[in-house]
Amino acid sequence: MSAAESLSEAKRPNLLGLDRQALGDLLRQWGESPFRAGQLLQWLHTRQETDFTAMSNIGKKLQARLAAETSVAEPAIIADQIAADGTRKWLLGLDDGNAIETVFIPEEGRGTLCISSQVGCSLACSFCATGAQGLSRNLDTAEVIAQIRVARHCLGLDAITNVVFMGMGEPLLNLRHVLPAIRLLMDDLAYGLGSRRITVSTAGVVPGIDKLGSVSPVNLAISFHASRNEIRDVLVPVNRHYPLAELLAACRRYPLPPRRRITFEYVMLDGVNDELAHARELLRLLRNIPAMVNLIPFNPFPGSEYRRTPLARIDAFRDILMQGGIMTVTRRPRGDDIAAACGQLAGQVQSGRRSFPLAVHS
Repeated sequence: MSAAESLSEAKRPNLLGLDRQALGDLLRQWGESPFRAGQLLQWLHTRQETDFTAMSNIGKKLQARLAAETSVAEPAIIADQIAADGTRKWLLGLDDGNAIETVFIPEEGRGTLCISSQVGCSLACSFCATGAQGLSRNLDTAEVIAQIRVARHCLGLDAITNVVFMGMGEPLLNLRHVLPAIRLLMDDLAYGLGSRRITVSTAGVVPGIDKLGSVSPVNLAISFHASRNEIRDVLVPVNRHYPLAELLAACRRYPLPPRRRITFEYVMLDGVNDELAHARELLRLLRNIPAMVNLIPFNPFPGSEYRRTPLARIDAFRDILMQGGIMTVTRRPRGDDIAAACGQLAGQVQSGRRSFPLAVHS
């Protein structure tokens, strides 16, 4: 391929990253009816078709132009692992040599896909393998959506009932690409997931919480992990920018639909954040917030010095919260034998760096 051809290929928009509005805008520029956007969404996402000539209700002239001037590019599967409990993890190779991880968690009556939003992560949470790598870059919308397509290729079109932005990266630092992905997930002509079936998890980027709440009614999860600022500053360093009082105020502002709760994730670290006094403090902090708490037994990864809290202490911690009226569950580790559990995702990050680019772009 010549340099000119290679450059031309690089400039082609990847249709997987265009929501209905963006696709309609492109078609208008071409003199086509924006009505075609809905047809293309169905072919690309509902049916997962990549051959433009197979799109029978799209005219041949438009088929030819789409083939010449756009692309439908997906990452390559580098590795595909299945855990003893049925959890499945894919290592997906990106065009620039980076790789990300995507995890499918099967449960009775549902299938949850945990997707990444960045290559690495800048927030450096000390108990998380992704944070240890630093940030390489944001994923674009097509790379976010492609994770769902790859999983559906492997599992079947109806296997995924829920999507959680809990993989590699901080989604609220990549809203420019995450929000269009959410719109595609919720579009009835694409994936048709209701807002109840989509969850965005954040380490506590307060401006991003406010922005998300203003534009999308999806579920919110907070990577919380400590009831005191001095502990959270170490575990979740973004707390130094947005301490507990600011974070909890943002949670109270978040426009939850009726009968929904904000999920507070709390990794249980032996001797760090797992005292019963911490449970009582957490109970006080979450009063007046429609909350549920997920207690997460720590999942070890190479280089980490933390240890998992003994189960008896996790149970006692849970009981204090439950007796105080906070719905609390202890998450059963899933996929830890293939390093697919919470905090274990690492992928392959080129030139990772630790930094705090906390501007929220949308």
